[in-house]
Amino acid sequence: MKFEDLLLEIDGFGKFQILILFILCLPRMNLPMHFLLHNFLAATPSHHCAIPHQEAFVNLTTEEVLLISIPREPDGTFKSCEMFSQPQFHLLLNSSLQPENNSIIQECQHGWVYDHSQFTSTISTQWDLVCEQRGLNQATATFFFIGVTMGAVVFGYLSDRFGRKAMLLLALVCAVIFGMLSAASVSYSMLAITRTLTGVALSGVSLIVLPLGMEWVDVEHRTFSGILTSMFWSIGNMLLAAIAYLVREWRWLLVAVTGPNSVFSPRSRWVPESARWLIANGKVKRAHRHLLRCARMNGRKDFAPGENYTYITLFRTPVLRKISLFGVAFSYYGMSMNLTGFGLNMYLSQFVFGFIEIPAKMIMYVLVNRVGRRQSQAWALILTGLCIGANIVIPRPFTPLRSAVAIMGKGFSEAAFTTAFLYTCELYPTVLRQNGMGYSSFMARLGGALAPLVFLLDEVWRSLPEVTYCGVAVCCGLVAFLLPETLHVRLPEGSKPAKSTCRNLTEMLTNH
Repeated sequence: MKFEDLLLEIDGFGKFQILILFILCLPRMNLPMHFLLHNFLAATPSHHCAIPHQEAFVNLTTEEVLLISIPREPDGTFKSCEMFSQPQFHLLLNSSLQPENNSIIQECQHGWVYDHSQFTSTISTQWDLVCEQRGLNQATATFFFIGVTMGAVVFGYLSDRFGRKAMLLLALVCAVIFGMLSAASVSYSMLAITRTLTGVALSGVSLIVLPLGMEWVDVEHRTFSGILTSMFWSIGNMLLAAIAYLVREWRWLLVAVTGPNSVFSPRSRWVPESARWLIANGKVKRAHRHLLRCARMNGRKDFAPGENYTYITLFRTPVLRKISLFGVAFSYYGMSMNLTGFGLNMYLSQFVFGFIEIPAKMIMYVLVNRVGRRQSQAWALILTGLCIGANIVIPRPFTPLRSAVAIMGKGFSEAAFTTAFLYTCELYPTVLRQNGMGYSSFMARLGGALAPLVFLLDEVWRSLPEVTYCGVAVCCGLVAFLLPETLHVRLPEGSKPAKSTCRNLTEMLTNH
């Protein structure tokens, strides 16, 4: 008897499964608050060089001091990273006469003055991560996603080796510890390390939540459960906008987004271990207990092999080799971390970018069941790339049009992301599912780690970041056409069917 047949006997989508999905959706809702936190944690407000006080400035206004001390951009705003070596008092008579001699212009010598009207403090203002240190500011997101990348490998292996439930609890506890340590950072180095470790822990949460829920659900409701779980990501995305709007100090913002995990950790104990994993690993008695519990809660009567797999196994099968090279996160985070690039208020952008994900998921729920996973995944990625490409050629003064295209692109990118996780769960056998998810997540998070750094390419060519995101999205979409279809296909249990294990479990359930 296949595990899918056992699920039909005990009801593959009853109260038991709904309770599990609800509990698992709560930590899922917290994930985007950390994954997209960089937008607010490392926001760089308007700034200019600090000007030391001089006696000659006594009778001058603040605007006049800036006028004679800091050169202007072509649009008339003060430059952020340069100052005059000596005050240019003649500019008081005619401010339009900007010095042509660059020898009197130098880099900031006394630090910076920041505009605190929008943010009380960010890590940029805390450690002056601007101008020449701008790269370190962007690298904060990269460090986090490097942690997520490492966590995908570590937790992918451990959860296949020791079970989903124990590793989920460990990941949640570690996320709380390292998140709070990040808020207490006394140096940039400490923040970089603790954010990296937070990424490792949250990667475990991200990796385990979706497969653990889906492994308890029957084929008919598998897509629905995957989309439902993904919906909570979008809700968290919108909540981040509200939290960041209310909490403008970066340390307390970290506390605010980390705190919920301390509530979710105890509740994760109520989630049963995956019976599918227990059977695949020969733990028949434990699976028997969980299945009986499921049957009772769902109102059904008590009716009436394992190998050690590693990442190397993923590359023994040609089909799995293709799957393991699949990833979509690069363009998603490229759009998500460019909140100010489309002319909207950044809090409004965060909320709208989160809100558009909900109808995108609803549409994708219909499409993946009608046209299949492969076509939906491929075209969502291609359309994401086309939207990014369109905004390259649309002039910047056309703010409403650029915003509309960006919002459409964000919807397509989330549709691709949602399908990717659903799709990946269905492609790997149970004994390799977390290893496979871990490796696929490794590839995706590698894209997420590189995405923030690509913004620095605007110093080479202003549109180079967008061209890069566009090209990657389209290429990944074309690669997706090579993947196998999994619509209405049962979840594979193992690369070698554990027939005797399933037969023993069936006998136990029948004799109970």
